[in-house]
Amino acid sequence: MQITRKSRSRRLLLVAAGMSLLGAAAGCRSPFGEDAGPSATADAAAAGADGAVLAGSPSQWAETSGSLGAAPATSSAVPSPSASSAPSAQPVHRVLTAAESKPVYDLDPGRRVVALTLDDGPDPRYTPTVLDLLQQYGIRATFFLIGENAVEHPDLVREIADRGHHIANHTWTHPDLRHLSESQVRDELERTSDLLFRTTGRQPTWFRAPGGDWSEVSLQVTADLGLRNMAWSVDPRDWARPGTSVITDRVLKGVRPGAIVLNHDGGGDRSQTVAALKTYLPVLIDSGYFFTAPPD
Repeated sequence: MQITRKSRSRRLLLVAAGMSLLGAAAGCRSPFGEDAGPSATADAAAAGADGAVLAGSPSQWAETSGSLGAAPATSSAVPSPSASSAPSAQPVHRVLTAAESKPVYDLDPGRRVVALTLDDGPDPRYTPTVLDLLQQYGIRATFFLIGENAVEHPDLVREIADRGHHIANHTWTHPDLRHLSESQVRDELERTSDLLFRTTGRQPTWFRAPGGDWSEVSLQVTADLGLRNMAWSVDPRDWARPGTSVITDRVLKGVRPGAIVLNHDGGGDRSQTVAALKTYLPVLIDSGYFFTAPPD
């Protein structure tokens, strides 16, 4: 794809403007009405794959961060405590209400923002390339990390945090939570949050259920642990490796203002995902989209 000088200049202006535009809070929307139950999550996720803006009760990020801004590849956007300085005691978290714990499927459709999320990492084969690519375009993303992978690659977990990205919980072993007991779900989430906190000094505040399969039990546990639940509205099914062009096409056709995009940097061969990111990220930026992530 040939990018003109005009397009490059416009992209730099959009990235530079991201922090000031997204400094104001952007509303999030839950797919559930006040009386809807967690059994609706799977169907809502499938509907969101087409990029539709899902209706429901509005909620808010605690705050919203915009683009990191273009930075040299050798610099760190946001400093993070080293392993030796990470605190050993867990911070106190607030128990969430039932409304606060409902999965969020999209941001405010009135704002031209996109949340890029990456699941199943970290993976030393693909995560470093993704990080370099995000830094190239000044994008802050959310990484939903699996505990088993994070414990094997603590330096990579710290690098994700050091580059200013949001660290989030994606369970310890990536199980189907619908078939686990309350104690099993709690163990999956607590072990992962504890590890990420010890590794980065940051307490995870967001969680994503593997496959988007929440249950009443898992929603109660996340509320008890102070973890909000994030789903998605655009799913290119990159995990199935349908081809780089298919992934790219599904994202570009599905993205709308306020979309949450699901991609994967771990869990298998993610070379197609990396190639697709290289293609669709500059297209979205040239189209006037800004990228955002929830706060730490």
